[in-house]
Amino acid sequence: MKGLFKSKPRTPADLVRQTRELLAYVEAPAREPKREEKLTELAKNIREMKTVLYGNSEAEPVPEACAQLTQEFFKDNTLRLLIVCLPKLNLEVRKDVTQVVANLQRQQVHSRLIASDYLEANRDLLDILIAGYENTDIALHYGSMLRDCIRHQSIARYVLESDNMKKFFGYIQLPNFEIASDAAATFKELLTRHKSTVADFLNKNYDWFFAEYNKDLLESPNYITRRQAVKLLGDILLDRSNVAVMMRYVSSKENLRILMNLLRESSKSIQIEAFHVFKVFVANQNKPPEIVSILVANREKLLRFFSEFKTEKEDEQFDQDKAQVVKEIASLEPRDRP
Repeated sequence: MKGLFKSKPRTPADLVRQTRELLAYVEAPAREPKREEKLTELAKNIREMKTVLYGNSEAEPVPEACAQLTQEFFKDNTLRLLIVCLPKLNLEVRKDVTQVVANLQRQQVHSRLIASDYLEANRDLLDILIAGYENTDIALHYGSMLRDCIRHQSIARYVLESDNMKKFFGYIQLPNFEIASDAAATFKELLTRHKSTVADFLNKNYDWFFAEYNKDLLESPNYITRRQAVKLLGDILLDRSNVAVMMRYVSSKENLRILMNLLRESSKSIQIEAFHVFKVFVANQNKPPEIVSILVANREKLLRFFSEFKTEKEDEQFDQDKAQVVKEIASLEPRDRP
């Protein structure tokens, strides 16, 4: 007789619904008698959701169960509740939540990424995740979730076009190294993942963006900030999608001044990354007269510098690029200004 009354196994949709109900206890007062018990149950549910999505040592994830879980998750405000409640959850549960949210960004239901549709309709959640960089306890969890959300092009576009973009220049320079590095990783992702969206953003926001980039990052007193910034600058300018931006950048004498200063750094890695941008100024066949004048005025110093400038390991491409730069600088003639 006992077998007749066995409880029915929970479906993935049930699991999400119960998780949503249990999240109400996160905000409950500490003296609430069932709070601790419910929070333990919540942690177990989130762990179970992770198992459905990722599988475990005994079984691979089942696509149908993943689809059911995803559909129920985004049908209601489960994502919002998890993001808002995250600061009050313990560290292990936060890690599980972060992994669940990451996986759900990639789950398709009827060939649609419904996470993208949900985030489109709830863009304020992106503002909450970005502001997380100001809270040491949750910055890394929110930062990780944010990078998973901007896998969707429309969501990355929202962040790029919002006022939040300006905040990253501050976050990258936060005194907490781990948080500053995480913000830098998100910043890089925003500026390199979705090529057409990035090109559009840079073309429309060129003046303020590169003014901030030069002042706050390339001329930062912090060595790591400068190193990351000059490497990212090379990645941006040498991407084919950003040709118009590159031509504009290498036509500025102020930009050339900054790059020449970076070439003089004591750090070899900064010098090498600066060289990859500097060579574009030199290779430009339509150099403005003021760029030619600066290169001609500094010709002897530059040629002397390049005669001793080497990479630590043999690098054929670098040697070819350097030889071309030296040849170009040596043959420059002063050009009259129009």
